[in-house]
Amino acid sequence: MKINMPYIDLPQEYPGIRSLFVYRPETAAPLCNLAQVLLHDPHPTLSAGERELIASYVSNLNTCKFCTASHSAIAKHQLGSNLALVKQVLADPDAAPISNKLRALLKIAAKVQAGGKNVLPEDIAAARNEGATDIEIHDTVLIAAAFCMYNRYVDGLATWQPDNEAFYDKMGEQRVREGYRPSSINFTLAEELKKS
Repeated sequence: MKINMPYIDLPQEYPGIRSLFVYRPETAAPLCNLAQVLLHDPHPTLSAGERELIASYVSNLNTCKFCTASHSAIAKHQLGSNLALVKQVLADPDAAPISNKLRALLKIAAKVQAGGKNVLPEDIAAARNEGATDIEIHDTVLIAAAFCMYNRYVDGLATWQPDNEAFYDKMGEQRVREGYRPSSINFTLAEELKKS
């Protein structure tokens, strides 16, 4: 397996954002807590699977392999092991079998990914017409903006990102079970990667 060299001295046994969390635990804590609130904690109306789809979709638009693979795996597990649905959303949300509301929210997320000022009043109106609430619109924009940050953090320091679907799948199961709180992020999956 080819491992790219990160731009700074990161612990090589940990892939992607995990290496950055180990390197700088002081910044890991607020980043993990933000992910916990946005993606894992109970939400008034958006399921954890829908929120993970938004994160995965934005990560895919940003071509961040680690975040796309890991959040796709989490979404899969949050959506009843439906990897086909996740792949359809990544490929073409307009053709994917999702609600019109989620489709409208993904359009907003894509606009945020391209630049926040690309979101127009008509995008918000379209989402509202499909039943989106203010908190759903707010959280979609924040998830999209946060994942632009996470993606650029992971790729901007050239973290190594494995090509191992089983690794991401195990990580997805773990995140569904344990969430994103700093105390629940354990890094033993890197050892699993070495075994595969």
